[in-house]
Amino acid sequence: MKEYDVRKLLDNQTFTEEKIQECIDEKKLRKQSIDYEEIKGHIRKAENNLRFITENIKLRFLDWAITGCYYASYHAALALIQAKGYTSKNHYATLCVLIKKFYRKELTEEDITLVAKFLDYHDVLFYVESKQKREDATYSTKTRFSEQDVEKLRIQATLFVNKTKDILETLK
Repeated sequence: MKEYDVRKLLDNQTFTEEKIQECIDEKKLRKQSIDYEEIKGHIRKAENNLRFITENIKLRFLDWAITGCYYASYHAALALIQAKGYTSKNHYATLCVLIKKFYRKELTEEDITLVAKFLDYHDVLFYVESKQKREDATYSTKTRFSEQDVEKLRIQATLFVNKTKDILETLK
């Protein structure tokens, strides 16, 4: 997700609503009744991924820890949109619903920007592999991810999952 796309979604509610409708029309997003078991399932998966991250950092599998950050955040985001009666098969659709339903209420611009970064897995890899081209970070057999960068992502993912759980508690 490019920064300018996120900025346009944050700044233009009409644009965001149009993008949500496009995603519904393209069957990337659909409205459904709220499924509390599905929400709980997404939170369990997010929590499992947080444990996965911690274990992979201990084992020095930093690339897998980054993957865990992505999945923890993604499942938290899916739980949030499900709590508003949506299900998604698309990262962009998920982000649009988060912005429409949670921005300036439960989620800040910083939260949305973080989620946008996590939802674009290639950008996360690029972020931690700034000295190399994106292709190297994604496809190379070299692993040059620093523990400091991965730990920062782990903390961000943990904070987002915890914030998601707090939001869901208030929506009950």
